[in-house]
Amino acid sequence: MPERRKVFLVAAERSGDALGAGLIRALRDRFGDDVEFSGVGGSEMTAEGLNSPFDISELSVLGFFEVLSAYPRVVRRADETADLAERVKPDVAVLIDSWGFTLRVAQRLKARIPDMPVVKYVGPQVWATRKGRAKTLAETVDRLLTIHSFDAPIFEAAGLPTTFVGNPTLEKDIRGDGMAFRERHGIAPDAPCLGVLFGSRMGELTRLADPFSAALEKLKTRYPDLRVIIPLAAPVAGAARERMAADPNFAGAVIVDEAEKRDAFAALDVALACSGTVTTELAMAGVPTVAGYRLGWATWALLRGLLFKGTYITLVNIAAGKELMPERIQTTCTGPRLAADISHFLDDTDLRARTSKALVETTATMRGDGQAAAKAAAAVAEYL
Repeated sequence: MPERRKVFLVAAERSGDALGAGLIRALRDRFGDDVEFSGVGGSEMTAEGLNSPFDISELSVLGFFEVLSAYPRVVRRADETADLAERVKPDVAVLIDSWGFTLRVAQRLKARIPDMPVVKYVGPQVWATRKGRAKTLAETVDRLLTIHSFDAPIFEAAGLPTTFVGNPTLEKDIRGDGMAFRERHGIAPDAPCLGVLFGSRMGELTRLADPFSAALEKLKTRYPDLRVIIPLAAPVAGAARERMAADPNFAGAVIVDEAEKRDAFAALDVALACSGTVTTELAMAGVPTVAGYRLGWATWALLRGLLFKGTYITLVNIAAGKELMPERIQTTCTGPRLAADISHFLDDTDLRARTSKALVETTATMRGDGQAAAKAAAAVAEYL
C-alpha cells in the first residue's frame, strides 16, 4: 500500500489559521483519506484534525519593539516547528502569512530539509512597506500563493513563481438576519445601530479601547437612541468584557460572541472597527465603517518615518484606490475625530447608501472567481 501524502502546515495567527483550515478541507476534497496533515495551527486547523504542538496565540505580537521582546520565544518555536518537520518528513510545507515567524521556519526547513518544496501562502505586504522582502522571500521559498491580484507582479519581478488564488475571506457567506438580531436583543426596528469591533489581538484591544470609548461618550450624547452592538473575537473576548464592565461608556451595549456576528452585521447602520480582517468582512456586508488603528509610539515613528510607503492600510481602500472607509490612524485615532466620522454616516442616509454600494462592489472585484481554497490546493497538489 503506498504511503499517504504528507502536508506540513504552519499558521501563527488567527487569519492564517482560517486559511489553513480551508486548505486542509480543499486538499481532502482532492485526495480523500490519502493525505495527512501535521504542523502548527490554531483552533480551526485543530478542528480539521491537525495536532499543533503549542498555542499559536503567543506568537500573535504587534509592533516592531514588541516583536523584538518576543524574539527569543519566536526563535524557540521556529526551532521546534522545524524539529517536528524533520520527524514527520512531509512532501511539502505550506507556511501561511505571519511574515516574521514563517520566514524563520522557512529558513530552517531549507537548511535541514533542502529537497522539500516550501510554499508560502500570503506574502508580506510589500506594496505598503519593505519592498526588499520580496527578494528575501524569493530566496527562501519555492512558490507564493497570493490572495491579492496586485501582489503577483512585485514578487515575480523578484524571481518568485507566484499564483493568485483569490481571497477566501471574501468568499464567506456573511449574510445575516438583522431584524431577528434586533428582536432577540430588544432593539427597535428603526433604532440607529453602531457596531464596535476591537480586533482579535490583545494589543489592538489595549490601544483602541480608550479612543473607541471616548467616541462612544460623544455619540451617545448626540444620539440618545443609538444602540451599540459589540461582536467580540474569541482571543480577546474575556479581556474585552472585563474592560467594558468597568467603563460606563459601554453601559447598555449589546455584547455578543462570534456566533452572532453575521446577524449583528446585518443589523448595523455603521461601524467603528479595528483595521484588519473584520473591516473587509464589514465591507462585504455593505456596512459603512470608520477604521481605527494604533501602534506603540516608537513603532509608529519607525513605520511612518522610514518604512510605510502605502497610501491606505485597509484592503478595500487599496483595492478601490480611494478612501471608502475613513482611516484614522495613530494621532488621528481619537474620540472626537472618530465620533465626527461616525456622525457623518449617521446623519446622511444617502452617504450611507452610496458607501454601502461601493463597498459591496469593491469586495466583489477583490474576490476573484470564488475558488481560493481549491486553487491553493491545486497549487500544493503539484508537489504531491
